[in-house]
Amino acid sequence: MADTSELPGPRRARALQPLLHDVVICVAAPAFTASPRDGQLRGARADGFYDHDRRLLHTLRLLLDGREPEPVGVQPLGPDRVRFTAVHRYPGDGTDDPTLIVERVRGAGQGETLLLRNVGTVTRVLRVELTAATDLADIADVKRGITGRAVRPHADRTGSALSWRSATGRARLRAVECPEPPETSAGPAGGTFGWPRVELAPGDCWRVRLAVTGRAVPAPPGHPVAASPHVPWSDPVVHGDRRLVGLVRQGLADLRALRLADGSWRVDGSRHADFPEPAGASRHADFSEHGDGSRHPDLSEPANAPQHAVSTGRHPTAPRDDQFIAAGCPWYLTLFGRDSIWSARMLLPLGTELARGTLWTLARRQGTVHDDFREEAPGRILHELRPAESRHGHGLRLPAHYYGSVDATPLFVCLLVDAWRWGLPAADVEDLLPYAERAMDWIIGTCGKDGDGLLRYYPRPGGLLHQSWKDSTDAVRDAAGRRIEPPLALCEVQGYAYEAATGLADLLAARGAPERARALRHWAAALRDRFADAFWIDVKDGPAARYVAIAVGRGLDPVSGPASNMGQLLATGILDADGCADVAAWLAAPELNSGWGLRSRSAAVPGFNPMSYHGGSVWTHDTAIAVQGLCAAGRPAEAAALADGLLDAAVHFSYRMPELYGGDARTDTSPAPLAYPAACRPQGWSAASGVAVLAALLGLRPNAPRRLLTLRPLPPDLLGPLAVTGLRLAGADLSVRVDGEGRTTVAGLPPEWRISTGADDDGDSAGAGSDTRTRAGPDPVG
Repeated sequence: MADTSELPGPRRARALQPLLHDVVICVAAPAFTASPRDGQLRGARADGFYDHDRRLLHTLRLLLDGREPEPVGVQPLGPDRVRFTAVHRYPGDGTDDPTLIVERVRGAGQGETLLLRNVGTVTRVLRVELTAATDLADIADVKRGITGRAVRPHADRTGSALSWRSATGRARLRAVECPEPPETSAGPAGGTFGWPRVELAPGDCWRVRLAVTGRAVPAPPGHPVAASPHVPWSDPVVHGDRRLVGLVRQGLADLRALRLADGSWRVDGSRHADFPEPAGASRHADFSEHGDGSRHPDLSEPANAPQHAVSTGRHPTAPRDDQFIAAGCPWYLTLFGRDSIWSARMLLPLGTELARGTLWTLARRQGTVHDDFREEAPGRILHELRPAESRHGHGLRLPAHYYGSVDATPLFVCLLVDAWRWGLPAADVEDLLPYAERAMDWIIGTCGKDGDGLLRYYPRPGGLLHQSWKDSTDAVRDAAGRRIEPPLALCEVQGYAYEAATGLADLLAARGAPERARALRHWAAALRDRFADAFWIDVKDGPAARYVAIAVGRGLDPVSGPASNMGQLLATGILDADGCADVAAWLAAPELNSGWGLRSRSAAVPGFNPMSYHGGSVWTHDTAIAVQGLCAAGRPAEAAALADGLLDAAVHFSYRMPELYGGDARTDTSPAPLAYPAACRPQGWSAASGVAVLAALLGLRPNAPRRLLTLRPLPPDLLGPLAVTGLRLAGADLSVRVDGEGRTTVAGLPPEWRISTGADDDGDSAGAGSDTRTRAGPDPVG
């Protein structure tokens, strides 16, 4: 959220959030670097080396003979490294060609290597200086546009290191490789490494390697840590549309760099001392017996009933590395419930391991008590995890463990159900099920607060005002452009709750709890009816006769004005066929479909701003989810139109999709789209969107309990040929190929699995007359 803060002074000028559109970011979570395109860190904007939300250095400025080198280019070397190239010119040279080349290779969590190359014909003698400084600022302050006071450095006795210490952090800059030790000086605002005389004969090189290390103080217990080298998903190979190939490839590279691991869980399977088992926890506490012998939480328990000890599930004892995807760099390089869940959901076609790690990481932090400041409640899923309490401006003050999200809890249940259908091992399903049931109890209890049975959010003063993915202060506006205040029931959140209840009902029924399953289905059916009565808005002019309101208030008054939120309903099941058709028409209309992707707010209403955070911009993940929903709802033309715009946008962003970008209308002569100037890039669910679109276009829908894989690829005139190897289904490597005639071939199907083309749930036999063929031979991809 792009909040700003006020700076001290007579006019109380506002500090502004740093822009990132021209910032070069390298990430190896939990570390990252942010640099201007010339590579010189000058203490401005978000420049610096970071680790665990702490800025270790904000200044690292190179001078040669008292001058800055002249930049000529920047070259990414992967998500975690970049090379800055510059030249140092001499006015007396008889040539215009540069004769001294300066290369700086900077890596997240590594430091920097400086290389000087004399490519001329005469010997050069240089004075080299590197100036370093820091404020050891928290990332929340950096995001507010605040640069703190410089921390005084201390020179190491060896002369090869500078160190900084404050009440909240530590940092160290060390010359670990250099031809000769530097002359080191330290002043109140910074320190300097100097080499007064560097002599370079023609063809010679001079190299220095610098290490940047540091941490927050005190070290936050159980905070996420760097993930192991093991990547918890398969590595697919895609053949087909080059745009889709590029988007998947770059997205997976960025996701590798955004991986974190649960720091509360030791590799031997033991629980960190700062995350003990809740006192009195039992495997099935607070369950009630039913006539069929099943045990399940009492759905009728009132929202204000006393809370009892609840199950935490069995914790696995085998060594493991529970990984998840950080939300985004630079502002959100940590665990965010909603973002991490969506990233894991999108990557399920590549295996269930990431989903398992994400679920366990969140399950261990599931709410157990009522805490107003943290907005914690029993069963609620964490929204945001930070090393320490942070202030974000405008009175927004968030604790390190913050639960102020209305959607993370139903999405947690949806992720478990989806992972179960993709083949999550039965032991993990069994052990995570109690957490999902506790989450469902929170959903049902919260829906009962206002008597109308809708899932709302009730923010505390000083917490997030809006608590779904559109969480900026002006995220919810009506058709007249007026801001609408909570408590609100957002449309997509009702869809998540419905999907969670029906999916959990299927899971419980499969595990021998039919009464609990029936109760959940009954509750979900009632929610679906309430939604149909409350959320539709009729219009006289539009692509369809009605659309879904972004939200309703306490009095069930719908918030007018078409918005992208309704696109996230299509795959949840809360809409009937007519509702899906109406929503599809609105998503395809020019006021929402910009031609580059789905606008967050209609361009036809007052207050539309194509470069706002949630008032008209295009969000990569939002468009991808809408494509998934349109494919699931049997709306191939609308899905193809949105996907085509998203893929064209990806080309202009070199396939590293920003968190969001401008929602200006696309024309035959319009320029490329622009990233939102403060957008995270790379960003978790944006990077995962390529796999989500790939799976949607193939129409993949597995059902591991029934050993059934449904395939409904888009028609070949919309999709074109597409072939993928390296998908993962129930632990098996799967390959799918769709040829130019729309015929689908599958290889590597797990034993006893069947294929359905979607015409019926019983599955087609893949015999004569079927467009879907299966075989156990070599992968069908050339």
